[in-house]
Amino acid sequence: MLAAETTRADQAVSPEHTSPAAPDWKHIVKPVEPFLERVARCLADQIGKFEPEIGRYAEYALTNSGKQLRPSLVAMSGSAIGELTEHHVRVGAIIEMVHLATLVHDDIMDGAELRRSRPTLAANWGSEISVLLGDCLFAHALEMAANFPTTEVCRAVSRATKTVCTGEILQTQRRRKPDLTRAEYLRMLEMKTAELFALSCDMGAWMAGATAAERAGLRAYGLALGTAYQIYDDCVDLFGREAVAGKSLGTDMAKGKLTLPVLVAIERATAGDGQRLHQMINHWQPGLFPELLGLLGRFGALTETQSVIVSHLDAARRSLALVAASPGREALLRLADLLGHEADGISAANPRR
Repeated sequence: MLAAETTRADQAVSPEHTSPAAPDWKHIVKPVEPFLERVARCLADQIGKFEPEIGRYAEYALTNSGKQLRPSLVAMSGSAIGELTEHHVRVGAIIEMVHLATLVHDDIMDGAELRRSRPTLAANWGSEISVLLGDCLFAHALEMAANFPTTEVCRAVSRATKTVCTGEILQTQRRRKPDLTRAEYLRMLEMKTAELFALSCDMGAWMAGATAAERAGLRAYGLALGTAYQIYDDCVDLFGREAVAGKSLGTDMAKGKLTLPVLVAIERATAGDGQRLHQMINHWQPGLFPELLGLLGRFGALTETQSVIVSHLDAARRSLALVAASPGREALLRLADLLGHEADGISAANPRR
């Protein structure tokens, strides 16, 4: 396997890892911090490979990686199977670059002004430059993938990138369509968000020498966790606060994106309330938020959505049954626990400001 042909990188999860009583991101990610630092350095090294005239744009995009969740999944999945290598670091940087490219494009389409508590690239330099910079990031990530001594990485990254962009197109096509089904919604989420989670887990496992069954289990874990994560993020857009989230909220309704809480309300609404929801979707104004939140509360939309998150997290945990017990596997389980804990903490009574 490819992992056996490389030198060892930082071990992601130490044997001394123990879980706290309550899930905590800092505790879960602490063992992978050296790995993530190497990924961050790898991304920073790529800035000089862009034309000097666009270097500052690339730097702005590539130095705003947040929690580096996807590289964390590469590290945790790899260490659940074996040792990490320099190839794991590079693939973590590639997947993070693809993710950052999608964020650049997402912010343009959503008209978002904030991302991780700072102005978006589009807010600073406009949509035209941002679209092209996102394209450059996609292309550069694929070039990095093509430099591996195997076509497997480039093929997997290319396929995943195509899936992500396809999911975004499908979501765009279905804006302001109240007949959107849950199944369609969940499929779009799997494509546009969960696919990169699945790619991270799959590549991390494969590079560490995983069996076909272990790869399948970890990929399934990534799909289920990523879907739960996006449903949670959709809830934050409705019920969260910008000061806490660090990004522009309320963009889904503004752009006509129907997320699960709204779909639940449509499913459960009376004829009159359903008609009102349709009117709000078609003629959205920010001042309608209090009325919308009232309707969502009346039909238990948040509670039902939280139960869907729980079901996907349960599926993620079950997928790890195919992976032997290890500190890496434990870290993945704790990550699912953390997301469940944060989803439980969403409140329909939260003020939006």
